[in-house]
Amino acid sequence: MIIVTFMMRLRPGVLFAVLVCLSPLVALVSAAADRTPPSVEPATSFPAVDIHVDEHVAIAADPYDTHEKAAIFRADYLKYGFMPIRLIVTNNGDKPISLAEARIHFITADGDKIPAALPGDIERRSTTVSNAGRRIALPAPLPPIHQKVKSKTKEIDADFASFEYSALAVEPHTTRAGFLFYDMREIENPLKGAKLYLRMLRSSDGKDLFFFEIPFDKYLATQPHLGKRTSE
Repeated sequence: MIIVTFMMRLRPGVLFAVLVCLSPLVALVSAAADRTPPSVEPATSFPAVDIHVDEHVAIAADPYDTHEKAAIFRADYLKYGFMPIRLIVTNNGDKPISLAEARIHFITADGDKIPAALPGDIERRSTTVSNAGRRIALPAPLPPIHQKVKSKTKEIDADFASFEYSALAVEPHTTRAGFLFYDMREIENPLKGAKLYLRMLRSSDGKDLFFFEIPFDKYLATQPHLGKRTSE
């Protein structure tokens, strides 16, 4: 109420400037509150993309490597060392393509292969629930209180249900998108020199598509933070 009263007293030009400054914040807060996936755009609209002209398929990878971008999720994956990466698959051909048996790995600059994490992988890292729990010291002679750590299982399960990439097929002239989560905890500047590698994608007649390599340096070249780790 105080903010509304204050803004009503501003001159029109000043009010417009304030609204322009606040609009990105309002959009971010709204998206985080709704917990809805971003709108689906063609893979070719993203900087980190591999385009197979002859196969009429383009696949992009959009890392959510900042806390601002990752605010759409319920759990803080960057804090736990996991980076959400949005996979965008555009099929511009006339036949469906299958991802039912696809292998999608994060390849580090050193060549290490990291598979996508499962909810249980993140849950084990994010929460420690035991009979002992968290120890809260009290002034002597009172004994300490042992408190269980709140589980994040429901938040993580809800995020995977809402955001995880789950399309087993991409229909002709269609784009499908969703998130995969990769363990980056032990990697300094994980996106630099890294790539997303996809294989075993198939056309509707069962033929393998050529493998896809999506270099994240293309993404870093467009970002002012240059892939600096945000989980520290």
